[in-house]
Amino acid sequence: MIRIALVSIGLCLWAGGAFAQGNADHGKQLFTDNKCGVCHSIAGTGNKKGPLDDVGSKMSAGDIREWITSAPEMAAKAKADRKPPMKAYATLTKEEVDDLVAYLATLKKK
Repeated sequence: MIRIALVSIGLCLWAGGAFAQGNADHGKQLFTDNKCGVCHSIAGTGNKKGPLDDVGSKMSAGDIREWITSAPEMAAKAKADRKPPMKAYATLTKEEVDDLVAYLATLKKK
């Protein structure tokens, strides 16, 4: 009986974590819809001055989230001299940010 309970709890935790991570496919579409390619590039498409090809290896999901939602503050912390500076995308829903983070976190050099 204890074994069944532990397996059930484990499955619930695993499923909850999977849903909280976001939908990378939808995040890719959000990247396009929000015209992120005007300032950033992925796989040579978009503005080559802001490549994101390896962002998933260089930043944690939390840092990626902060760049999306609080870009001016993150730029100040990083002492980044961006012209023009990245704006914060405060109009995205939490789910949209989750999806965009999920997509960007997959961008790792192979």
